[in-house]
Amino acid sequence: MIDIPPRLRVAIIGAGFGGIAAAIELKASRIDDVQILDSAPGLGGTWLHNSYPGSACDVPSHLYSYSFAQRRDWKRLCPLQPEILEYIENVASDYAINELIRTDTKVSSCLWDEQSGEWAVSSSDGATIRADAIVIATGQLHQPAFPKIEGSASFSGHSFHSAEWDHDYDLSGKRIAVIGTGASAVQLIPEVAKQCAKLTVFQQTGNWMMPRRNRSYPKPIALAIRWLPGLQSFRRKFIFEYGETLTAMIRHPRTIGLLGRLRSSLFMRWQLRGSDKLRRQVWPNYTFGCKRVLFSSSYLPALQRSNVELVDSAIAGITPTGIVTADGREHELDCIIYATGFKTNDFMFPMEIVGRNQQNLRDAWADGPHAHLGMTVPGFPSMFLMYGPNTNTSGGSILVYLEAQAAYIRRALEAVRARGGGAVEVRPEAEQASDRRVQEHFKGTAWVRCDSWYRDEAGRVVANWPGYMRDYQQQTALFDPTEYSFIEQRTTRPR
Repeated sequence: MIDIPPRLRVAIIGAGFGGIAAAIELKASRIDDVQILDSAPGLGGTWLHNSYPGSACDVPSHLYSYSFAQRRDWKRLCPLQPEILEYIENVASDYAINELIRTDTKVSSCLWDEQSGEWAVSSSDGATIRADAIVIATGQLHQPAFPKIEGSASFSGHSFHSAEWDHDYDLSGKRIAVIGTGASAVQLIPEVAKQCAKLTVFQQTGNWMMPRRNRSYPKPIALAIRWLPGLQSFRRKFIFEYGETLTAMIRHPRTIGLLGRLRSSLFMRWQLRGSDKLRRQVWPNYTFGCKRVLFSSSYLPALQRSNVELVDSAIAGITPTGIVTADGREHELDCIIYATGFKTNDFMFPMEIVGRNQQNLRDAWADGPHAHLGMTVPGFPSMFLMYGPNTNTSGGSILVYLEAQAAYIRRALEAVRARGGGAVEVRPEAEQASDRRVQEHFKGTAWVRCDSWYRDEAGRVVANWPGYMRDYQQQTALFDPTEYSFIEQRTTRPR
């Protein structure tokens, strides 16, 4: 008699780079009873939502793309949002993943059923699906964050978040405010400045900047990339090592990190030559790499335009007509754009996740989010996270991590299938040891030298991986069954 492997049902929540990578990996292993649920009207995750002017990736395209789906016809070094979204859509189509996606489906809860040994995944429209395993691929950058500013609701002008860009609003001739000077802001500010009558930029802290001239490839270079054998592979390896060098600067702030600071300082001084006041305003007062290092060759010049003003006085409140700063000045405005980032430490919340013994994930994470290799949590059988706690990168490509996670999840579910089905759960001692190693690895690094969105209120770094991309690849290359407990299948279903 032929032993037919059990059919595992997998629900993937999130149709961005992570969810699509997981679906491709699982299908290749004949784990093909997969559904992808996403609250958005289409696939793409953060690259569907962040369509603001100038939206682009600051990682070169040959590394910010799947290793198994390389393109040689990117238009520029760092692709713009429409090109990235097109790439994701094409990959999903090529691998027949788009037919697995249910859009406009916001998952409200994932509840582990003790009796049946499976997950009940419920959406806000009242529908519920049953799954043997869930993959939560909502990531860290999907919920816009708004600052708590007194009087914000009283503003009579227009306002929106950079991740919810209002393309119907005409910026021309308007007095525009941008609150925030982070990664999204430095991309959109140069574009907004070209359109509006007056742009006021409200800064909380300055940034360490690195150059990035993101022009379209000249035709000879584009042809060489497309047709020269081995060139694309070499470029991918080169930028991988370059990313590892940036991580080394953050890991060793007193040695190689000083080189990064020097490179950034020289670049910023050159771009701000003749603007002593502005240089004092934008200059960061923290260790290089403690917060995200930003790449732009157009942001600092944009601040020097005649129609742009940088305000570093704290915002005291918002009135019906504008923003009042701590120095008592009121800035009259027509529109406020919140470039204030995301609720990075909320991960999948407010989705309700309840595991074994009615344990709520919020309670399990009361002292800060944590997971074995950023993917598995004790008490939550066959639940896998992608871009979970401590898997963000400061110097490389998140797609390297997502591919490693997709392969690890596939190996874990293959182990379940080999045992006749059921579920797999990380042992508490394995997860605790893993988390302890991660946190100890932050000692002496730039990440712990200031407050940033990488850390929670207690100062624990919960977003970033403390090592290199190759470290994460090596640690996830094998699935160690001794770190896990296996739960036998409790219901009989057709194979």
